[in-house]
Amino acid sequence: MPETRIPRDADVPFPAGALDRRPGRVAIVAVVPRSRVARIAIAIVAVVAAVVVWGTGYVYRPMAADDGRSIASAAPAPENPARLRSERDKLAAALRKKTPSGHYIVVDQTNNRLYLKRGEETVLSAVCSAGSGMILHEGEGGRSWIFDTPRGAFKVRNKIENPVWRKPDWAFVEENKPIPADPSERLEYGSLGEYGLYLGDGYLIHGTLYERLLGRSVTHGCIRLGRDDLRQVYRETRIGTPVFIF
Repeated sequence: MPETRIPRDADVPFPAGALDRRPGRVAIVAVVPRSRVARIAIAIVAVVAAVVVWGTGYVYRPMAADDGRSIASAAPAPENPARLRSERDKLAAALRKKTPSGHYIVVDQTNNRLYLKRGEETVLSAVCSAGSGMILHEGEGGRSWIFDTPRGAFKVRNKIENPVWRKPDWAFVEENKPIPADPSERLEYGSLGEYGLYLGDGYLIHGTLYERLLGRSVTHGCIRLGRDDLRQVYRETRIGTPVFIF
């Protein structure tokens, strides 16, 4: 059968996906006519030339340093330092007027610290113990007590040497003992230390037999101090001394 030859430069493609059976050729080819390639190339060149001549339509320019639209100018103007200092001084003066001039006591019950202060000076910084926050229930459906230290402004209502603890009902409930009918059975000596500063509603600043527990929130609501710290607080305060607990 005679061989059919196709001119090498003929503008006739093999059918798409046809097998080129010419000698030395094993490939699937899809020939694009040279005239079509030329048209695509001319179109690309025309587009590039148009962009070069007329541009894209966008105009770029650097923003001037004093341009009102700059980021720096969009930031709020800084506060007047002189005015801020004046306001600070006024607030500091108002705070000083509210600070007691003599001795006063500050109790930070969260960190179990007591501060004896005189004006803005800290005379004593002592470890103390405040309320545990525990809740005691008297049986099912009975009374309940929360052992918290109250927060707020108080004052020393009385100063007592060798205070005697008159045990309330909850002390017997806690020990699982019957509540006594005889008032004398409620009295306990020596457990509150050498001194007591009475704040009202049964709360005191007093000593403790268990100084190893100072720094922990373990009391029934009173503030406990170590012996030496309690002596200094008792010595340098008077009835009416302000006490601030937070």
